[in-house]
Amino acid sequence: FKQLMHEACADSRSNALRYVVFGGEALDVKALRPWFDKYGDAAPQLINMYGITETTVHVTYRPLSLADLEQDASSPIGEPIADLSWYLLDGDLNPVPKGCIGELYVGRAGLARGYLNRGDLTALRFIPDPFGDSGARLYRTGDLAQYRSDGVIEYVGRIDHQVKIRGFRIELGEIEARLNALAAVREALVLAQEGPSGQQLVGYVIPADPREEQAGLRDRIKTQLKADLPDYMVPTHLLFLEQWPLTANGKLDRKALPSADASQVQQDYVAPQSELEQQIAAIWQDVLKVERVGLSDNFFELGGHSLLATQMVSRIRQALGLNLQLRQLFENASLEACVAALVDSDVARPASIPRLSRDQPQRPLSYAQQRQWFLWQMEPHSAAYHIPAALRIQGALDLPALQQSFAALVQRHESLRTTFVQVDEQAFQVIHGQMNPVVIPQVLDGGNEQIQAFVRQQIAQPFDLQNGPLLRVGLLRVAADEHVLVLTQHHIVSDGWSMQLLVQELIQGYAAYSQGESPALAELPIQYADYAVWQRQWMDAGEREKQLAYWTDVLGGEQPLLALPTDRPRPTRQSFAGARLAIDLPQALGQQLRQLAQREGSTLFMVLLASFQALLHRYSGQSDIRVGVPIANRNRVETEGLIGFFVNTQVLKAEVDPQQRFSALLAQVKQAAIDAEAHQDLPFEQLVEALRPERNLSHSPLFQVLYNHQSVARQALPALPGLVIKAQDWESQTAQFDLTLDTLEAEGELGAALTYATDLFDASTVQRLAEHWLNLLHGIVADPRQRIGELPLL
Repeated sequence: FKQLMHEACADSRSNALRYVVFGGEALDVKALRPWFDKYGDAAPQLINMYGITETTVHVTYRPLSLADLEQDASSPIGEPIADLSWYLLDGDLNPVPKGCIGELYVGRAGLARGYLNRGDLTALRFIPDPFGDSGARLYRTGDLAQYRSDGVIEYVGRIDHQVKIRGFRIELGEIEARLNALAAVREALVLAQEGPSGQQLVGYVIPADPREEQAGLRDRIKTQLKADLPDYMVPTHLLFLEQWPLTANGKLDRKALPSADASQVQQDYVAPQSELEQQIAAIWQDVLKVERVGLSDNFFELGGHSLLATQMVSRIRQALGLNLQLRQLFENASLEACVAALVDSDVARPASIPRLSRDQPQRPLSYAQQRQWFLWQMEPHSAAYHIPAALRIQGALDLPALQQSFAALVQRHESLRTTFVQVDEQAFQVIHGQMNPVVIPQVLDGGNEQIQAFVRQQIAQPFDLQNGPLLRVGLLRVAADEHVLVLTQHHIVSDGWSMQLLVQELIQGYAAYSQGESPALAELPIQYADYAVWQRQWMDAGEREKQLAYWTDVLGGEQPLLALPTDRPRPTRQSFAGARLAIDLPQALGQQLRQLAQREGSTLFMVLLASFQALLHRYSGQSDIRVGVPIANRNRVETEGLIGFFVNTQVLKAEVDPQQRFSALLAQVKQAAIDAEAHQDLPFEQLVEALRPERNLSHSPLFQVLYNHQSVARQALPALPGLVIKAQDWESQTAQFDLTLDTLEAEGELGAALTYATDLFDASTVQRLAEHWLNLLHGIVADPRQRIGELPLL
């Protein structure tokens, strides 16, 4: 029709058509503007219809008008025909809220009985209707649509046209809609094609003015797209066509579209030239897990974040003797600019952490371990500092291979065979020759409630730090081919990074031993006890004073208590009893938050931390908002592969004013985070000792609320032949702080949860706080220049 439209609009003869009905392919309504400009919207009447063969062709209809040209929806598909029903559902068959994308399901009279002689496919596509009468069915269309806030249903595209780029799930139709809205574009299409470093987006454009110079047009279109879309949604390549290739039936022939050729790739990729450029590019490739990096590539746009930045900086310092501050990376995020910033930054290569003799049976504790030892002596039966992981394993489990894998793991990491002893006034760690956990499966007697009870019992059981072991393994036999594996460590020998490493190496070992082989793991350069000694020597050599000067200047002498409104008075002693509330963040909101971070030159972590501090200000009325933020503290290459207690906690302070704009608060939080990163080595325990807050057993010192952001990098579980391994959910029943916000970036989606002290808060109170936070986030992405006191909570 688009080709006919351009011919008809150029023809001076009158038009005798009464109706034009669209179907078969998605209609871009905005592309009809030339038709409406000439003929109006009354005669002929244009009607958009949506349907599929399995529902007797037509499902919906929408008469189109001039008003549709001004709507946000690019392909509105209207209302269902009277004898049909339709639903927009998520992956769990729940209706999606307004503003979210879901899959279209169609029900009632128009449905076919199924596919002839294809019972398997019929069962897959025709499913029981969870909303209808007994025996009613729904057809799963495979089409994606969005229920817009104005009530319009907009067609988005096929679910098989949904792709992943750099780990982000992307709707190609959304990018096409943005392209088609540009004045310089007459028609556009976007596909995902295989590129040198994985899937990449290729945009096909028929320009409004075919005479325009293509290089300039390409740059202009990309610039306009970057104003509205995150970088990962901007096509890597834009190819210009005079017309679409069509099939014999007159439909678009996607297979006939040209691929992005080598010359197009070369225009975008600028190879590193100098020796230093090539060395830094190799480090980026290793840290970011990409095949190649060009001079114009941006660290953060390639998937970099603060944790990966820290690893990258430590590798540059260790391998090349060059020093890059995190602030410099934000200001010089492209490879070319980063290398230029490094030219005059020579520093002495850091000496490797020495591996000490094992002649002495007792070793000093690290600062973090020292605090944990003190806390355990105060509360030896508390599970607040237990680090658990639970896995659901489906398939025939090889128990001897699993036992061998645990034995090898404990032998590889001294921290897994360490106990603690007090001699006079000083605590020491004792490394044992062997301390293998015994794996004896328990048999399930019941259903899911018994599984949850087993997980809770494994996590809650106290550890004896003096006698060990400090790794506990629980295995529950659910069925002959299904088990639940629960791993629990005490924080004094582990942290979140360590648990991910433990699971990864356990699975690698199992894969080898189940095949009669030994796992091939690189030898560890040091052990945790070596790090503990080095850390004390390094701090005593002057580093403590340098870093402490920064923190005492920022946090000052007075340490305020964050006074959130609670449901009950604070008890005189923390019980560490807690609960956890999962928060459902719409995918569209997550994308908008990432776009905001990119526009403001910050990270998603910074945006979410600023939003949380704004919420805490609104709840408490206090201007001095201090939040604890854990950091991995693995900024030495030797520590990245170790199991041990490395994680450190920083106190990030924000001065919040209700008249302040959120964008200004974000700039403040960004600066605070960058400065804190440069002073991340001071152990939290040393900071507490220096600031000497009033000791009170009713709350934690220096901060009472924690924010923890994790990215997908360490979340994926390795695959095993013959086994399917998934995370086993459980209900947390402990809380170290008054309130903890956890956010997780995984597979392009954003998840969140609140853990709260049940001594202080009711579940309904925390649910309301979570809803207020979501409303605040929606207000922030709508207008980040709103004043803090005016951001919506309700």
